[in-house]
Amino acid sequence: MLKKLFWTLALSSMCLALDGKTYSLKNDALEVCVSVDDIVTWSVEAGGIPVLSPSAISMTFADGTVLGASPKVLKASVKDVQETIQAPLYRQSRLDVTYRMLDIRFAGGWALEFRLYPDGAAYRFRTAFSEGKCIREEQAEFRFAQDFPVAVTYTTPRKDKYGSSFEDQYVFEKVSDAASHTTFAYAPLYVNAGEAGRFLITESDVEQYPGMFLRSGGGSSYVVEHPLYPGSFFLDEDNARYPKTREDYIAKVDGTRTFPWRMLIYGKTDVDLANNDMVYKTASPCRVADTSWISGGHSTWDWWNSIRISGVDFVSGINTQTYKYYVDFAAEFGIENILIDDGWYSYKTNNLLEGIPECNIPEIVEYAKSKGVGVMLWAVGNTFESRIEEVCEHYSRMGVKGFKVDFFDRQDQEFVESVYHMAEVTSRYGLTIDYHGMYKPTGLSRTYPNVVNYEGVFGLEQLKWTDGLNADMPLNDVMLPFTRGAVGPMDYTPGAMVNATRQNFRAIRHMPMSQGTRAHQVALYVLFDSPVVMLCDTPTNYIREAETTRYITSIPTVFDESRVIDGAVGEYVVTTRRKGSSWYVGGITTWVPRDVTVDFSFLGNGEYSATIFSDGANADRIGEDYVIRTLTVNSGSKLDIHCAPGGGFAVVLNRK
Repeated sequence: MLKKLFWTLALSSMCLALDGKTYSLKNDALEVCVSVDDIVTWSVEAGGIPVLSPSAISMTFADGTVLGASPKVLKASVKDVQETIQAPLYRQSRLDVTYRMLDIRFAGGWALEFRLYPDGAAYRFRTAFSEGKCIREEQAEFRFAQDFPVAVTYTTPRKDKYGSSFEDQYVFEKVSDAASHTTFAYAPLYVNAGEAGRFLITESDVEQYPGMFLRSGGGSSYVVEHPLYPGSFFLDEDNARYPKTREDYIAKVDGTRTFPWRMLIYGKTDVDLANNDMVYKTASPCRVADTSWISGGHSTWDWWNSIRISGVDFVSGINTQTYKYYVDFAAEFGIENILIDDGWYSYKTNNLLEGIPECNIPEIVEYAKSKGVGVMLWAVGNTFESRIEEVCEHYSRMGVKGFKVDFFDRQDQEFVESVYHMAEVTSRYGLTIDYHGMYKPTGLSRTYPNVVNYEGVFGLEQLKWTDGLNADMPLNDVMLPFTRGAVGPMDYTPGAMVNATRQNFRAIRHMPMSQGTRAHQVALYVLFDSPVVMLCDTPTNYIREAETTRYITSIPTVFDESRVIDGAVGEYVVTTRRKGSSWYVGGITTWVPRDVTVDFSFLGNGEYSATIFSDGANADRIGEDYVIRTLTVNSGSKLDIHCAPGGGFAVVLNRK
């Protein structure tokens, strides 16, 4: 009785209401107020400071019906929820989750569900109609209380305004500056709300529905725009499938369903923001009954380095001998997989059941098995999905570990359904899948843990063709743990062994290099979530730089615990991760040199052997210059490390 009375008071008094139709959720950090009058709005405060002003929520069907227009509340209820989520291949192996939920049911068979977590707030529609619906648009607004500073990515202009590979660099501006852009912004979008904290706009559990873009809503606001449903398609020269025309609606949906979460992820500081788990814990639960077969690991990658191998007695290229060499290299250095990328099958036939004659896939797979190395295959996404059952059955029986699928560049409903379909089919055949040309993570890796990675990031491949005037990779890298990397794993593809200073960098497509130091590249293996992570350079360079290679492969790709412990957006970042009793620390800076102090208070009892990979004395002039040293540390130790311009460091800690 007392609990019921408490919630009655909460619903009526935690927000000021003029009409008795205002509802509230509150925790130690945030308060969400929902107002139901002629329209439905939500607003957010942090520490008593307004962040989100009343922002409209509605959904319009093709028949003109509007959910949220003159709504009538039938029932509103609030409850506290606690749950534990087992999280295979996520950056935490287990999540103990608490949240407060407000459920408002409206006349007409629909509802809005709001959730308030310690690290954010979210809402979604829920419907219970007897028939399916065609949705013309969904109104979702983010009207900020002030013109806050933001960091945002905008799509590169295309003929199809909804087309994007989601691989753009962050722009620093204010909310109101969105009005000056002619293309869409896309999530996650970072907001610095000053004393109120830091926020990310994004979404999760996007299934049978399009992903969202953001555009100016006037003043200090963003509004959501969804890509229209494709009407017809064309195929390009690679057999990739893109919309040719679009309909006048965004989705056709079942009558009874839940919709994607619209969310504000919260952190008091940048560091707190980076440590959120909002997307994963609001995603649909795992649909794979047995996940024990799903594993992460390192992988070689041939495409970035253009298969340039020297010191061998064969012509390197897309051929059986070359990939056996990759297998031998992987086995020697403890690399769990090789990836055979673009070129192993013919674009004339687009038949994934047959490789080109020069590249005998069954022979390579058998050879890899004998060496304890897995094989993954790349494919154009449309080519893969068009015969997905045959292809998955064929290669699963052969012993291939998984697929990397590419060239999508969309987030309309038709493609989102394809993403789920590919995840489901590959899971049935015991295959992993890595999506490229892909939108940001929305929690699919929880629903289908065999989805081991996503691109959707301005990754290292961009330096093959983007010169130093148009790419600032150290700044980009520092941004990612607080933005794109804060919502899920990303296939950034680190590991360059040719490391250039700012002055010496050149974009050379077939002999690529990185911006920043060698230690910066090594640190990325700790900093970025990537359950299957690439070693992007050629075996020739890795063999020459064997000390670096063995250090990289000593860092796991799946962890029990992960936490950013220091940093600031646009400046630097330091992350710790734990696997069993061992710990790993990584840190990087921008082109601004920096002295960082690592506090080892996160360690348990006892002493640890710390192997430190850091910038050498001349790394400011010679990017490849590094030093490795070993110390004994404990939970009371602190370590001062100097990072050169574009530099970084990594620490491997093993209990003595």
